[in-house]
Amino acid sequence: MKKASVNENRYAEIDAFLQRCMPFSEEELDIFHSFLTYQKFKKKSILLQQGEICKHESYIIKGCARTFYTDANGHDITLLFAVEDYWLGDIASFYKKTPSRFNIQLIEDTELLQIDYEAKEALLEQLPKFERVFRIMVQNHLASTQNRLVNNIAFTAAENYAAFLKQFPNIPQRVPQHYIASYLGISPEFLSKIRNDKKAI
Repeated sequence: MKKASVNENRYAEIDAFLQRCMPFSEEELDIFHSFLTYQKFKKKSILLQQGEICKHESYIIKGCARTFYTDANGHDITLLFAVEDYWLGDIASFYKKTPSRFNIQLIEDTELLQIDYEAKEALLEQLPKFERVFRIMVQNHLASTQNRLVNNIAFTAAENYAAFLKQFPNIPQRVPQHYIASYLGISPEFLSKIRNDKKAI
């Protein structure tokens, strides 16, 4: 039996992601791989700086990241977290080539597969069926964003934290508590109170 190479293992997760969207042949997957770049980044690296143009869409093989912006008072506001099998980037900046309003910071040592704008356009020209994959990604992201907006309006802070834990059960062990508090729009002290109340139940 042929032993999988390091490079083949590198694509295992993203290939599984693609196959969940629609069937792909090995030849089509190999073509897709040829447009990707593998990168490793150290913990605390900034993948995208506010004001820069987003040059890549990135798939997380291993690691954890957060997207945030800095407000007029210098406070960092966490918008989302991303872990294994998630995509990173600023869609508006990537496609319109405009300065990003966001920062993307890697919270752990992280391994990524990246594709730039020109490579993505070439991929879609060669294999148009990938249009559906990226459309599904955008739809899922939009649905997640809409759910979060509704939850922020309709739910209490404790209910929002419970919904967060359901979506990201391992995040509390991987990121500082003040990042989670910022994501939920509450103070770290109030988050501690919510967590302590849950432990008492």
